[in-house]
Amino acid sequence: MLRAGSVVPCMACRNLLPSRIGVKFRIPLQKLHPLSRAIHHRYTANNNPQRPPHCSAARHYTSLSRLPMRPPKSLSGGHGYQQHRTFWVASLASRLLKLRYILLGSAVGGGYTAKKTYDEWKDMFPDMSQYTWIVPDFVWELSENIDLDKLASALPEMEEIAKLLPDMEKIGENFTFLKSLLSSGLGSEVNGASGLRLLLETTGDSALRAPDIPPASAARSDSSDKQFKKSSDKEKVDQLQEELVRTQLKYQRMLERLEKENKELRKVVLQKDDKGIHQRKVKKSLIDMYSEVLDILSDYDSNYNTQDHLPRVVVVGDQSAGKTSVLEMIAQARIFPRGSGEMMTRSPVKVTLSEGPHHVAMFKDSTREFDLGKEEDLAALRHEIEIRMRKSVKDGQTVSPETISLSVKGPGIQRMVLVDLPGVISTVTTGMAADTKETIFSISKAYMQNPNAIILCIQDGSVDAERSIVTDLVSQMDPLGKRTIFVLTKVDLAEKNLASPNRIQQIVEGKLFPMKALGYFAVVTGKGSINESIDSIKDYEEDFFQNSRLLREGMLKAHQVTTKNLSLAVSDCFWKMVRESVEQQADAFKASRFNLETEWKNNYPRLRELDRNELFEKAKNEILDEVISLSQVTPNHWESILQKKLWERVSTHVIENIYLPAAQTMNSGTFNTTVDIKLKQWTDKQLPHKALEVAWETLQEEFARFIAEYKGKDQDDIFDKLKEAVKDESIKRHKWNERAMDSLRVIQHNALEDRSITDKSQWDAAIKFMEETLQSRLKDTDSVIADMVGPDWKQRWLRWQNRTAEQHIRNETKNELERLLKVNEDHTAYLANDEVTTVRKNLEARGVEVDPVLIKDTWHQLYRRHFLQKSLLHCNLCRRGFYYYQRHFVDSELECNDVVLFWRIQRMLAITANTLRQQLTNTEVRRLEKNVKEVLEDFGEDTGKKVQLITGRRVQLAEDLKKVREIQEKLEAFIEALHKEK
Repeated sequence: MLRAGSVVPCMACRNLLPSRIGVKFRIPLQKLHPLSRAIHHRYTANNNPQRPPHCSAARHYTSLSRLPMRPPKSLSGGHGYQQHRTFWVASLASRLLKLRYILLGSAVGGGYTAKKTYDEWKDMFPDMSQYTWIVPDFVWELSENIDLDKLASALPEMEEIAKLLPDMEKIGENFTFLKSLLSSGLGSEVNGASGLRLLLETTGDSALRAPDIPPASAARSDSSDKQFKKSSDKEKVDQLQEELVRTQLKYQRMLERLEKENKELRKVVLQKDDKGIHQRKVKKSLIDMYSEVLDILSDYDSNYNTQDHLPRVVVVGDQSAGKTSVLEMIAQARIFPRGSGEMMTRSPVKVTLSEGPHHVAMFKDSTREFDLGKEEDLAALRHEIEIRMRKSVKDGQTVSPETISLSVKGPGIQRMVLVDLPGVISTVTTGMAADTKETIFSISKAYMQNPNAIILCIQDGSVDAERSIVTDLVSQMDPLGKRTIFVLTKVDLAEKNLASPNRIQQIVEGKLFPMKALGYFAVVTGKGSINESIDSIKDYEEDFFQNSRLLREGMLKAHQVTTKNLSLAVSDCFWKMVRESVEQQADAFKASRFNLETEWKNNYPRLRELDRNELFEKAKNEILDEVISLSQVTPNHWESILQKKLWERVSTHVIENIYLPAAQTMNSGTFNTTVDIKLKQWTDKQLPHKALEVAWETLQEEFARFIAEYKGKDQDDIFDKLKEAVKDESIKRHKWNERAMDSLRVIQHNALEDRSITDKSQWDAAIKFMEETLQSRLKDTDSVIADMVGPDWKQRWLRWQNRTAEQHIRNETKNELERLLKVNEDHTAYLANDEVTTVRKNLEARGVEVDPVLIKDTWHQLYRRHFLQKSLLHCNLCRRGFYYYQRHFVDSELECNDVVLFWRIQRMLAITANTLRQQLTNTEVRRLEKNVKEVLEDFGEDTGKKVQLITGRRVQLAEDLKKVREIQEKLEAFIEALHKEK
């Protein structure tokens, strides 16, 4: 009799056991396998002993029911041994048949359960067909760059992969327990019946079900089965989800480990190539070639509508959304200036990412490499970027459209070109320009309207989605979402702060925002500290997603998280766009080149195609030739010009302040004393400065004269503005040697101290110089008097001119003063007060009202004319006075001290001109030439100056031709390299 503790087995189990086999089953029923207990004893709820078991139940539960039916034999006492032997044979056959059914039922039941579990697991996987674009091209090119044998050896064994499949041991645990019972010889009939029932119930064969189970018991058992099945399915789903997440994270770590090993191997290879850089020609990488084309296009302004439609990744987002942090994670370095809430990105920054042996950064216009592995270099790079941004911003503005070009190289960096734009703002704050918001929008639209630009839309996950500004802007530029990748940042803060994490799922599924996108990604860019390193941010991001319920509960897919997956997806999309559009762009520039060449041939058939830089070099050589021509000016020419200009500058002072006051004296001694004193004062203070001013002006005039004369020799007028600017700037920078002034003062003082006239020719030259000077002054004085009194009677009659009232008064005053001079020809230079009163009364008697000031002004000009006329008469008398001069005018009434004065002035002018000529030819011309060279070098380095000074359609056409040819050639070289890489 079968015993299970103190509990009697069910009727079916009891009927299956022979009554004479007294096997005691000491294992309690509670310790039996749960599945066995549920299957074998689910019908033991009715323990009523009054109701005998149905005979068909024995057929249903015993394997003997499958044997052929035999006629019953009579139980006579003479055949007891024969009956006992027959039952033993039948029992043995029954055991063998049960073993067969157990194996068959186990196989079929296990296979069905495995198939069902596999189907459930398969249904839980997402449809990956729409995300095939995310898989990067390098996966298909691994065989070219990676040792596949080494990779295969690094892959896990089949035993490890088998652990990831559904646990078949758990599924067949029921059958294992039954097998253990069978092998130990315990209850073979129970095991066989239970295994067969499992098979029958699983297959759902209604014809083999027990017909006489109580309805109430069957209903209760069915409801409990459904609840158990429902709860077990839910547990299985949860277990499979957790197992799927663990599997994905495990393979993610394996992939990162393999990538790290690959990075180290490639670094070694690149370092070997770097060592042989001097032995062979340097070959530019594919992304560097592409970046050069973009740099040229950024400065290209075409008039033929050949727009720049080459792909680049445009990073846009609201201010402080984390777009710069995302770019730093892709570049694997903290390279951008940091701030807390303030605008840091003030101009577009083009970052070219490429692979290299060392993690370095470099600006396009600089040769300095910043080692991104050193914190001091990182700080210097961030400072340099900030300085360049602030320099690019004009006065009164907050942002600038000028692009800063930067390249970053390092092992394992994905190759692409990204442009970080200023963050979109909704309000202009204090300190910003009034048009900052509109300027940022225009810059962003200018980059996003490129039909081949990939828009990397960055959205802050920690703020309400309704506050987003950039999503509306992106949806306007790319309404179909064919070139937009959406990135949700700060997911860790979003999961913590949002009451409904389902909003995150709606965002990454594209159901919350009106914009559409190629793909949606969720990333974490650190804890918000500016001192976090890239490695620590990566570790934090991986730990967060590994433990995040967003990924565990299926709200996020594994391929949608981490910046590593984002970088791979963006790089693959970038290169896909490049391959699709680059040849079309090359054809467009080829057509533009043909149009430009045709225009040049029609308008300038006999001129070479010289661009602005080449024209500047040509003009530079011409200007230097003109400066050298200054050294060919003859000494006589220099001295004559200098002497003439110097006398023009100082003649007024000499006549008005020296000669006229001294000539008013009564004797020669007083005259000479007055002259010496005034000449000394003049020499100490004014004369050297005036002389240097004259010399510098003369140098400028001669320089300009040579430029004007050179212009007539088939000179290209396109250089006029440049030459004028170079001349003005050179003169502005030129400073006369101050030490020359002291030596010049001594020379001039000594020249004026000399009163000795050695021969008659010098005397005659002094007479001539004095006469010319006095005549010139007399002519000027007559002109002034004529203007004062108006036209004379001839002009009034012949030219019909009349005098004004003031001129009439002055004319009457002049006539009255002339009568006074005729009466006293030796009158002094000034009128006495009584004389002024007499003249005024005489004029009033004739009906002319006159002011005393007017009388004195008129007297000054009349006396000046009278004095100059007397001086000219005296000059004529002194022509024969050289003999008296040699005798120092002893016993002679003729005194010619004024002639000696003019000789001293004339000699000083000649000596000063000679001194200045020597200084000009020996020093100042060379210094001017040096200044001109410096100015030309400065202009040559200043692109804006060249654009401003060398202008015209011819120049612009040559510039366009040069750039279009360069772009076309570089594009063709890039396309060729791109085909080779394929």
